[in-house]
Amino acid sequence: MSVYRPLVCLLRQATAARVWRTVTTWSPVAAAFNARVHRRLDLFHQNGLFGVPELSSVGGFEVVQDRALQETQQLVEKACRCPPGVQTVEIFDKLSDSLCRVADMADFIKVAHPDPSYREAAERTCINIGTMVERLNTNVDLCKSLKDLLENEEIFSKLDPETRRVAELFMFDFEISGIHLDKKKRKEAVNLNVKLLDLSNQFLMSCHMPNRIEKRALPEHIHQHFTKDGNYIQIGGLNADAPDDLVREVAYKVFLYPNENVMHILEELLSCRDKLARLVGYESYAHRALKGTMAKSPGRLYSSEIDFEMMREMKTKLNPRNPGLITWHVVFYLCRFNIEPSLYSPYFSLGACMEGLNGLFTQLYGVSLLAEQPSVGEVWSEDVRKLAVVHETEGLLGYIYCDFFYRPDKPHQDCHFTIRGGRQLEDGQYQLPIVVLMLNLPHPTQSAPTLLSPGMMENLFHEMGHAMHSMLGRTRYQHVTGTRCVTDFAEVPSILMEYFATDYRVISQFARHYQTGQAWQLRFSHLVGYGAKYYSYLMSRAVASMVWKQCFYKDPLNRETGERYRREMLAHGGGKEPMLMVEGMLQKRPSIEDFVNALVSDLDPDFEIFIMDSEG
Repeated sequence: MSVYRPLVCLLRQATAARVWRTVTTWSPVAAAFNARVHRRLDLFHQNGLFGVPELSSVGGFEVVQDRALQETQQLVEKACRCPPGVQTVEIFDKLSDSLCRVADMADFIKVAHPDPSYREAAERTCINIGTMVERLNTNVDLCKSLKDLLENEEIFSKLDPETRRVAELFMFDFEISGIHLDKKKRKEAVNLNVKLLDLSNQFLMSCHMPNRIEKRALPEHIHQHFTKDGNYIQIGGLNADAPDDLVREVAYKVFLYPNENVMHILEELLSCRDKLARLVGYESYAHRALKGTMAKSPGRLYSSEIDFEMMREMKTKLNPRNPGLITWHVVFYLCRFNIEPSLYSPYFSLGACMEGLNGLFTQLYGVSLLAEQPSVGEVWSEDVRKLAVVHETEGLLGYIYCDFFYRPDKPHQDCHFTIRGGRQLEDGQYQLPIVVLMLNLPHPTQSAPTLLSPGMMENLFHEMGHAMHSMLGRTRYQHVTGTRCVTDFAEVPSILMEYFATDYRVISQFARHYQTGQAWQLRFSHLVGYGAKYYSYLMSRAVASMVWKQCFYKDPLNRETGERYRREMLAHGGGKEPMLMVEGMLQKRPSIEDFVNALVSDLDPDFEIFIMDSEG
């Protein structure tokens, strides 16, 4: 195992450091996030982004892109010559890895890098690589090489389960791209997919752009809550955690103010999706997108109408006397509580929460988070932290880059990005995964570290759930590594982390005042089970609820349960049928009734009484 040098750059000057550390001493990982970063200056040894030498300059994107495209052509030729066997799947996965390593990195940089020239270069790379992917998905010769394997029952039956599933997933990509169409329609499908890439990128960038309003239009006392730009105020999000009602109202009205151009892009995007889905033989885009998920199809579970029915059934079980579901009830089921941040934020500095996550992962999985000093040029912003994820016996598992602090150029929503997927290499080594977690937390001040509101803390645990899904997975193929699985299963590990974030036994291990170090008691039952606020992920929340209650609730820090959770669910990524993973963990295959009951049981008993009393 390598020896790691934790980043212990504590603020030892200024009064702030003395104020923060008057009573307690932070662990190295906590100190790394509670202190301001001081990077060393090295003008002669510039490394590229994520340690890729070519990406020390904008022109490097074209270099890595062209190299990936050349390797792609060689691998396509090799796949077409290869006799049916496990090597067919290995070549396909190497082909996927070659393209994804460039596309995934560019996909992140195009939205996160503060330099517009980097963002533009990354965007061009995304489009070029994406265009190649769509062409490959309609390449008849390449598809035939895989089809020959799938149709050779003697050979295919001897492959291990993960290899068989990956082969089927690659074939699935061909099928939903229209490989069965004639040449003219295949070309049309490629053109529609390329157009979709462009429209999706335009819409994505539009979503991340702040709206502006003249300063004089807003009361002066709320200017401090937003970014100033000359005579204008920039509003880049909903400020949902702001305690001031007026701040939230202004942010809502300005940030969501209708934009005719963005609306046109969205309408064209939806039209293009529909055309593509119908061209390749699906009833709708939803039917195409949901094939292969746990939900299977919109008709089974995954539609707003069914979500509404599920919420109505939840309401009925809570109050049989008045089962009607109207607007304010829907809001209740989607967003449960709004807790005053000042009540407990001082006990949840960013460093304390990271210390808590580190302790939780150590107890559940034998995994530690070690802060490392990035090389010069390795990160895109000075306030990005780098974590090495190390297992007590397996050694280094991968890296997490933490881009946690607000910048005007950043997307306003919290995100998880896979930069490089894990996979087994030909020399027996394992390609270590690299991910980025992006949050929009306030910067530390001279008098206090970054203090988290309830929503911020939950989001941190949620996104770290995605990261650990990638770190703890050890799939043979990168095509199914970590979060490369169906969406409604990919959200299970992250939502499960929200239960840990609201359990008093977990929180009591790290919650302490950033100034006094006091142990703190609060009625955390008010935080438990925020309900199905991500309504499109009701199934994921239901699964996470069942896993929490059946496996973790009695002892959330149990190592044996943590290891079993990793073995049954996290280790496989998308390399195993999602419902089989759920069944392995729960020791039963859940029904839709089980899903509904799991969501109902999440509702706070005190709030149930409030509903009944208010309708008496």
